[in-house]
Amino acid sequence: MRLFAILIAFVAVANSANAFCGFYVAKADGELFNEASKVIFVRDGRKSTITMSSDYRGPAKDFAMIVPTPKVLKREQVKTVSTKTVNHLDAYTAPRLVEYFDNDPCRPPIVLETVLSSAPMKKGAAAKRKAGARALGVTIKAEYAVGIYDISILAAKQSNGLVTFLRQENYKIPDGAEPALDHYIKNGMKFFVARVNLIRHAKSKYIELEPLQIKFKSSKFMLPIQLGKVNSAGTQDMLMLALTRTGQVETKNYATKKIPSNVNIPSFVESEFANFYKSMFAKSVGKSGIVMEYAWDMAWCDPCAADPLSVAQLQELGVDWLKGQTKGPARDVFVTRLHARYSKDTMQQDLEFKETKNRANFQGRYVMNQPFTGAMNCPMAKDYITRKRRDIQHEAQMLADITGWSMGSINKKIAQSVPRKFR
Repeated sequence: MRLFAILIAFVAVANSANAFCGFYVAKADGELFNEASKVIFVRDGRKSTITMSSDYRGPAKDFAMIVPTPKVLKREQVKTVSTKTVNHLDAYTAPRLVEYFDNDPCRPPIVLETVLSSAPMKKGAAAKRKAGARALGVTIKAEYAVGIYDISILAAKQSNGLVTFLRQENYKIPDGAEPALDHYIKNGMKFFVARVNLIRHAKSKYIELEPLQIKFKSSKFMLPIQLGKVNSAGTQDMLMLALTRTGQVETKNYATKKIPSNVNIPSFVESEFANFYKSMFAKSVGKSGIVMEYAWDMAWCDPCAADPLSVAQLQELGVDWLKGQTKGPARDVFVTRLHARYSKDTMQQDLEFKETKNRANFQGRYVMNQPFTGAMNCPMAKDYITRKRRDIQHEAQMLADITGWSMGSINKKIAQSVPRKFR
């Protein structure tokens, strides 16, 4: 069976922060922290370009990713990309908080909106290493350097041999990895191992990894997530940003829900937007699931949490159909932001995706309507205050409904943040 399986292998070894779909591997007892992992997937026909980004911090002397791949990747199929480009796409698609300011009820209306929103190995040692690998059923198919990374492409006959080889290389492999690796070995996968070489990289205690990008062709549009469950103590999150010519990207084997959007919320949420969004997402997704947080034509945005990406940035991420376009907004590029949450006991199938022709725009958008607080000397002021009190209570109830927060705590915060005349 021809199976395309790619992706990352990241698990937080030292804490339970967000993870990718595979696992982190560190030498010895190095502590790794993966707080904000992202996958950018450019899909055009059978062509796939995947950019993998992670927030890596810690004093580990070495670092590696293990990624199941459909074939041996050549040097020209692997590169690093700018962290700024990845972060720009993340910011452009991020759920946004917008703010409207009520006009003086005694004057004509004006509406304003703002968006808040390692050393080279000696020849003899290398030959001995390859022989030792072969004795374990592991073949080192290729090795090369890309930016800060040393890349190895491994083939294996059995998972226990692969795990033994990696442990002999002084990597800390989580218990229980063999069954997950065995699944990909049986389906003919190779293993892309990317290790940070700190001799070529800054030797600071905390480093930022350059995003890695791989390209290949496959009829399958999917991501494996089973490796990432191996040593997870709880839930894991994966953020996938898909770029296509066509329209929205959805999951084929799991339901894709949309995050609640265009909701009016109390103004105090501005100071705790992160907590608000985490609570709302958790209530929407439950124990596991996938939600759409953004779907939009890359040529524009409304409102913009960040400017659309330039043609050069999109080409850096693998969008290769922008022939003749050099300046201005990119045409025929549609971005979908999917947020998945899962655990060991949920989502037992790898994620399969489908492109659709649906180009309807969608965004996670949350609205604060700030009351007018100036002097109001007209007959309409009393009606405005009455209406505003009613609206604030509706906002409080909506906030409780979508987050699960108690009305008592919400009303207490409203009392602390809203002028007395509107309570």
